[in-house]
Amino acid sequence: MVTEHLDDGEGEILARVRDVIGNDLPLVASLDLHANVTPEMVKQADALIAYRTYPHVDMADTGRAAARHLALLLRTRQKLAKAFRQLPFLIPLSWHCTNDQPAKGIYQRLAALQSEAVPTLSFCPGFPAADFFHCGPSVFAYGKMRADAEAAVDKLAALTESHESDFDGRIYAPDEGVRLAMELAKSASKPIVIADTQDNPGAGGDSDTTGMLRALVRNKATKAAIGAIYDPQSAKAAHAAGVGATVTLALGGKSSIPGDGPYHASFTVENLSDGKFVASGPYYGGRDMDMGPPACLRIGQVRVVVSSHKAQLADQSMFRYVGIEPTEQAILVNKSSVHFRADFEPIAEKLLICAAPGAMPADTAALPWTNLRPGIRIKPNGPAFVTPVKSHSRSPAIG
Repeated sequence: MVTEHLDDGEGEILARVRDVIGNDLPLVASLDLHANVTPEMVKQADALIAYRTYPHVDMADTGRAAARHLALLLRTRQKLAKAFRQLPFLIPLSWHCTNDQPAKGIYQRLAALQSEAVPTLSFCPGFPAADFFHCGPSVFAYGKMRADAEAAVDKLAALTESHESDFDGRIYAPDEGVRLAMELAKSASKPIVIADTQDNPGAGGDSDTTGMLRALVRNKATKAAIGAIYDPQSAKAAHAAGVGATVTLALGGKSSIPGDGPYHASFTVENLSDGKFVASGPYYGGRDMDMGPPACLRIGQVRVVVSSHKAQLADQSMFRYVGIEPTEQAILVNKSSVHFRADFEPIAEKLLICAAPGAMPADTAALPWTNLRPGIRIKPNGPAFVTPVKSHSRSPAIG
């Protein structure tokens, strides 16, 4: 967490808790896989334990791991040695996915390195959109002996750094991705699923850009569906018109993203609902959802899920709740980066990543960095960050 008044939100929280409980009581915290871990966080906590899956389906498992480690500290009344390494390059969000290499193999090796001597070891690829000194990947371990913790961290850090080139995967332009999906769909028995990664509302997007919709229509895609475009005004107009009506809309594109804008066209209203459903897939885990009044609109052979609330499209039910059966589509475009894979990978012939205009650049080098630590590469095999001459960067929040 980066706040407006200080860079290291978690470090500050842990320091305040430590002030209350003193130095003798163990303090253990669980972290998101994308955490940008700081020296202050490591200093204040007796252990930090991070998720190991992206899509995140191990939140409860991580909580249990933190509880077990806390119980170990309370039972033995001994503090474990800490080891911490920050890695030398930023990792784009799409390549954090633990279903694919290289992250899959790194986490498998991580699990094998844990032992009685090193009860817990974590790798956080970081969140590459926080412009502060400690942004970036890190590895940290806790061992009975400092040498054990240091050895585990060194092995995992070396393994991760050896895969630097593998973290720089293929991302397609909208037309390129749609045309490839259309070609693959000719012989596919399951949908080709495209991630509209730069408009992921789970990473700062508004879920309303129209670049991928334009590419689908422009290339005359058939049996295609995209979701969810956040536009309460258009959803309201569709409800007012009713199923079967034709509505002319300025759909989406209201978040002032450079290179994007509303899509002006006439659509057929195919389906409406109250927006309430159960998201039964692995990521949302049976959560009751309320997306506000939604609509299924059709233009040509492309169907559009229009929602009145924002949430990344990470569950098949987010198509079904407006009458679109995802398994019957040739192409699905999801406004999500990776979380959608938990529910869509089993029904997909192939997954593609496209970069239409959006708030969260897929290429970390495209962000206007000003406060990173000098020398860190701003993408895999990319240029090293150099502090701008006229930068007013804040000092790193370390103890």
